[in-house]
Amino acid sequence: MPARRKKSTDKRQVERVQTGLRIEKRILKVLKGLAEYHEITLGDLVEGIVLHTFEGKQPFSKPTLDVISRLREIYGLDLMASDSHQLHEGA
Repeated sequence: MPARRKKSTDKRQVERVQTGLRIEKRILKVLKGLAEYHEITLGDLVEGIVLHTFEGKQPFSKPTLDVISRLREIYGLDLMASDSHQLHEGA
């Protein structure tokens, strides 16, 4: 018999760890701004993005994408997905 799926309102216990993740400065600013906009932690935002992406789902609604677009303008984030494997640190 398959395991019973929890309702989305059921809380799931997890173990979190501190990480020394390095990330492009403007991407981090946009992520922090988005987390603040949704009144959640940066860690919760990243976990949500990753879990959606792992299932091949779009992590953001149209209104949230509009917020992201404004934050990208504010912080000068001109990088695109196609740039993701072409990034390197300056001297």
